[in-house]
Amino acid sequence: MTESVDRDVNRALRARFDEVYGQYQRIRSGLDELQVKLAELRVTERSDDGQVIAIVGARGELISVEVEPSVFHDRDARALSRKITTTIHRASAAAVTATQDLVAGYLPAGSPSVEFLRTNDFTALLSRADTVLRSAE
Repeated sequence: MTESVDRDVNRALRARFDEVYGQYQRIRSGLDELQVKLAELRVTERSDDGQVIAIVGARGELISVEVEPSVFHDRDARALSRKITTTIHRASAAAVTATQDLVAGYLPAGSPSVEFLRTNDFTALLSRADTVLRSAE
């Protein structure tokens, strides 16, 4: 009888393992796709007057800046500098939002990684470990 119970327990554990492993494989497969999408992500922003165009990647890193020739008619270097900086900042902020949205679509709801991307707070990444350690005390 004990042998039968052990087999049943082993079968149940094996079934649970197969289920969890299948979930892991689906998430892992999705993360490969996510990595490709993040590498390809480009966000484009224009200055309010359309004279400056900034293109950034998923992390807000600058890919390129385009300046319309008409911007040089003003010959105001400081104004042009502010316009470029503002446009790049807006593009970077939009890239952060786009990255958060993309990542959230691949990870489970409430994932510490998604929360970290939203808040830049490392505490979010350690929250699960903190909970486990506190319960072990």
